[in-house]
Amino acid sequence: MMKKTLIIGASPNPDRYSYMATEMLVAYGHEVYPFGLRAGKIGSVHIETIWPIDQSFDTVTLYVGSGNQDVYWQKMIDLKPKRVIFNPGTENSAFFEALNKNGIVAIEACTLVMLRTGQY
Repeated sequence: MMKKTLIIGASPNPDRYSYMATEMLVAYGHEVYPFGLRAGKIGSVHIETIWPIDQSFDTVTLYVGSGNQDVYWQKMIDLKPKRVIFNPGTENSAFFEALNKNGIVAIEACTLVMLRTGQY
């Protein structure tokens, strides 16, 4: 089942996990919206620099460290995704709790592993 996914922290650097996750999500048939601070491309997909105000997402996968997440808290809650994946290095217990209090499932996991093991 296709899950529209917002990738926060998208990078055009092929060595970054956000790049790998975007490619793998596309390969597995998911619609993606890679969001980053700088424009670029991941394969044939453009990295967006404008926050997706009027879109809905099943999943948000996070590739931004906890020290840089504050600006996204309310924006992500307002999007009302079904779940947010905190990839390794992005763990944030306060944000995790805020999402849960707003009815959004927050999980600490690796998007790449979830895709490979059929848990996505």
